[in-house]
Amino acid sequence: MLEARKVSVWRSRYEISVDGRTVTTWDNAFWKSGGSFELDGRHYQVRGNFLGNRYAMVDVDDRIVASADRVGRKRWTVDADGETYQFQRASVWSHEQELHARGGRVGSVKRTSVWRGDLTADLPGLSLPVQIFVLGVLITMLDQQSAAAASAAS
Repeated sequence: MLEARKVSVWRSRYEISVDGRTVTTWDNAFWKSGGSFELDGRHYQVRGNFLGNRYAMVDVDDRIVASADRVGRKRWTVDADGETYQFQRASVWSHEQELHARGGRVGSVKRTSVWRGDLTADLPGLSLPVQIFVLGVLITMLDQQSAAAASAAS
């Protein structure tokens, strides 16, 4: 089980742990969609388009490792490791995203704290860098939605 726990109220920075052991820190980009993390000595950067519905994860050589398309829609996909992974929002009222394969749900990402923004993920079949990519994309999407709601309320 993967967990993302927000470490600061002032910055969008998350500790990512696997089974209780911290493996990396996700740093959201300032003023743009995406972020970055380092895993096993390798640096990854996640870049989003202006609309925040497409993302790409690149390595230090600027090679695309994974990409996500249609993020924020009911159904969206992640391409990585020669596979296309299908994700689906559980319901209109939920922040849960389900991973689907072979005609059914095989995993999910859930927001565990509305106030802090923490998330948990169970994404079998995805490599660890791709799981962190999915978490980072969803952290970015949820942060953007929160910012939009806050500006609409003021």
